[in-house]
Amino acid sequence: MPTAPKMLFADDKGTIYDHPYFEMAGASGQVTVRPDLNDLVPLPEMSKLYFHPHCTPYGYDPEQERLVPVTETRIGRKKIKCNAVSAFIQQGWVRQLLPAMDYSTKDYCLPMWAYSCVGFADEKYYVPSFEIDDNFRWNPDFFDDRGLLPQVKKRLQEFPGNKLLKHLERCAVQYHCFAAKNFFYRRWEAPVPTSPACNSGCLGCISLQPDSSCMAPQERISFVPELHEITGPFIQHLNEAADPIISFGQGCEGEPIMQWQRISEAIAAIRQATSRGTINLNTNGSVPEWVAVICKNGLDSIRISINSARKKLYERYYRPRGYCFDDVSASIKAARDHGVFTMINYLIFPGITDQQEEVESFMQLIETTQPNLIHFKNLNIDPDFYLNAMGRPTQAGIGIKKVKELVSKKFPEVQFGYYNRTKEAFFRNKNG
Repeated sequence: MPTAPKMLFADDKGTIYDHPYFEMAGASGQVTVRPDLNDLVPLPEMSKLYFHPHCTPYGYDPEQERLVPVTETRIGRKKIKCNAVSAFIQQGWVRQLLPAMDYSTKDYCLPMWAYSCVGFADEKYYVPSFEIDDNFRWNPDFFDDRGLLPQVKKRLQEFPGNKLLKHLERCAVQYHCFAAKNFFYRRWEAPVPTSPACNSGCLGCISLQPDSSCMAPQERISFVPELHEITGPFIQHLNEAADPIISFGQGCEGEPIMQWQRISEAIAAIRQATSRGTINLNTNGSVPEWVAVICKNGLDSIRISINSARKKLYERYYRPRGYCFDDVSASIKAARDHGVFTMINYLIFPGITDQQEEVESFMQLIETTQPNLIHFKNLNIDPDFYLNAMGRPTQAGIGIKKVKELVSKKFPEVQFGYYNRTKEAFFRNKNG
């Protein structure tokens, strides 16, 4: 356990300092709190630090024993205006608190990352976090671009005129999508985007932001791939790649369930050609009848995303068009009933996810649908923007780790994770 870490702050140029006196603070929703020292871990190696211009940080004053805004600090003879600092924690790790800062003077929407509070002690950065899953295949060390372009060229030559592969070329080369790079490197999990349309208007959509609330980091696929554009390359991927997974439903598209017929016929054709590898679908699960058809055609696993098990909060984030939360619940159950390995992709947000009402609703959803695995995924979104939409609880949550412990105790058969799995590893960590 570290000594109480000091608060971090940045000057207007982005130089980061640890405060000589004030200790770190965090936030559960809008409620500023002191982190529990037992929850602090050294910042995982592949994390990043950010600073937030015009946002005053909060720190803990040990002398007055209270949390205070820290507008400026003297370093030597120099007086420095304080800007808040946060961390984006390495994937596979779950944040437990948000950065403690004043958003009221911010005149911009933060890029879509998952921001955590962070402090400094004993020559290390510390964050309140815990590891939920580990998969070496997503280590950035394996995604060195120096060998990528020749592999892209070779793949495009193998399937000339394939529009889907041209789209994936952009994802790999311009957007640095690890999954797209996997396809060209002939290994592991590869993406199969199919749908330019969507029946949700998610606040945190990373491929389309029509209301200009924040900038989408990538462009959405603009066409529906032909059947042969899917089957040829991805039969090859399943047959040749190491530990192969192909996943319909990607960040560079709309909702794949909108192309349920194309996906169904593609899966059937692929499974006629090979039984090797894992076929996965990432979806909002909005139409249970279409989910059932896809499951019947040879789907191995499905990951259905929610931000909340409460209907009102789900609809505030997803802004569904033509479906409701009950349909999503029915899809989870339908997939499970068809023997497909069923995952809930739970978008974690401290102060919302760990409210008592949310925990009770989530447990009821698990009871009703019986998923195999729950992904704890940090929700990438501006915290202030999200709280404005969801509402601002006036009490701190019980803690994200506590949520996991309660769910594990009540449902010991349910696994926890962060990454999609091959079918050989579906039940490799049964106790989560």
